[in-house]
Amino acid sequence: MATASSQPVLLRTVVLVGMMGSGKTAIGRSLATALDVAFLDSDAAIEEAASVSIAEIFERDGEAFFRAREAEVIDRLLSGPPAILSTGGGAFLAPATRELIAKKGVAVWLDADLMTLWERVRHKNTRPLLRTANPLATLTELMNVRVPIYAQAGVHVPVLPTSSIEETTQSVLETLEKDPSILEPAL
Repeated sequence: MATASSQPVLLRTVVLVGMMGSGKTAIGRSLATALDVAFLDSDAAIEEAASVSIAEIFERDGEAFFRAREAEVIDRLLSGPPAILSTGGGAFLAPATRELIAKKGVAVWLDADLMTLWERVRHKNTRPLLRTANPLATLTELMNVRVPIYAQAGVHVPVLPTSSIEETTQSVLETLEKDPSILEPAL
């Protein structure tokens, strides 16, 4: 039990899941600041460990190799004190990773609509899965496959196209505050 505090106390690591462009990194950083905990990014940790970009890992070693390393990194990051962990869009797809997240933290699905996602990712060349002849069609296909899996997350937060980072962060905080096993209320 935490001591009396003027701000909520994070009791479990919050693992942000969702499609590329849903705001996992931006919201994650903002949430970590609001809760005064560490912000962790599984993609950044993978790139640091490999000394190459995610795109280069995909190209050189393939998606299966990348997903195996991703699961290892997520397990390591979940072993520390409660924090905010941003994951890559495909991380939550693996059943073993979902089980690991449920055991050691809590998954929070940032659910943005297709056109919001498209507007956010269409001009970026850092998305290896969208390096196709028709990236919007690819994004649509990915979303159709992934949404039912993201829906298995313990917490669901809609990301409104008109909401700022601060507004979405507040929405996540309000949702987390409803579960005292995740966030102990401020006294």
